[in-house]
Amino acid sequence: MRTTINIDETLLEELKRRADEEGTTVSRLIEDSVRFSATRTTKREPRSKFKLVTYGKGGLFTPFDIDRTSSLVELEDVERAAHRR
Repeated sequence: MRTTINIDETLLEELKRRADEEGTTVSRLIEDSVRFSATRTTKREPRSKFKLVTYGKGGLFTPFDIDRTSSLVELEDVERAAHRR
């Protein structure tokens, strides 16, 4: 069966070199690799749930909005200016 794939140019050059060394084709190398990957029977263990361990009375870790980069940059600027005085 014929199909089209997009492949990184560097990888393609490596495949061409290897195919030449082994006396085979790039198509055959790709087919063998996909077949190997598709028939692997290793099972992945399910990830355990992440549990965050905290200490103290709880509450916010920081009063600043760490999801907003601009607020962190502003905080850093304010701290830097305070140290220069």
